[in-house]
Amino acid sequence: MEFARAAAAQALHPAIAVRGLSKTVTDAGGALTILHAVDFTVLPGETVAIVGASGSGKSTLLGLLAGLDLPTDGTVELQQTDIFALDEDGRAQFRQRHVGFVFQSFQLLPHLTALENVMLPLELRGDRQARVKAERVLERVGLAARLRHYPRYLSGGEQQRVALARAFVCEPPLLLADEPTGSLDAASGEAVMELMFELNREHGSTLVLVTHDMAIAARCGRTLHMRAGRLACAVQP
Repeated sequence: MEFARAAAAQALHPAIAVRGLSKTVTDAGGALTILHAVDFTVLPGETVAIVGASGSGKSTLLGLLAGLDLPTDGTVELQQTDIFALDEDGRAQFRQRHVGFVFQSFQLLPHLTALENVMLPLELRGDRQARVKAERVLERVGLAARLRHYPRYLSGGEQQRVALARAFVCEPPLLLADEPTGSLDAASGEAVMELMFELNREHGSTLVLVTHDMAIAARCGRTLHMRAGRLACAVQP
């Protein structure tokens, strides 16, 4: 009974809470504000798409959500943890435990096989079942016959499936994806997105993805529109 009450209380807290998030950079031309005081929350288990024109700030926002960059102002709380209250090592450790990330350009290590790429986050956590778990998730994404292939011998769609396996293998509560089909042809992109949504449903994770494809955004429960660094509106179908 106590556990049930604790679980119910946890469900009331946002998985992601963004408050007053701003990012300004300075170059030879002066100061440029990329994000202007962005505020929003995402509940556990939600699927949220962030859309907007190139340069609207959506990828910058996603990088800040992951703690891969630092804001000029504002906070990001993931799982009730203020990630910018942590130092760089602390944020890296937090990501290992709580965040899966899928990049447009796959970001696979070229000198590691598909299996070794997926094992890596588990090994960093000291998981003694890393090989078994990595083999299982690679089989789930249809790559059981490609375990020992290096990225250069895999197609773009296969590389992104390896990246999906790597993102999900630690069963993180949060999954962030930056234009996950941007480097793929239409058929491969559709297959990868179908797989990503299937895995997300199976794991019950919270998904936030950046996309320019409104058909992909429509598959999410909510869409956030970025315009010139500002959150323009949040649409629920």
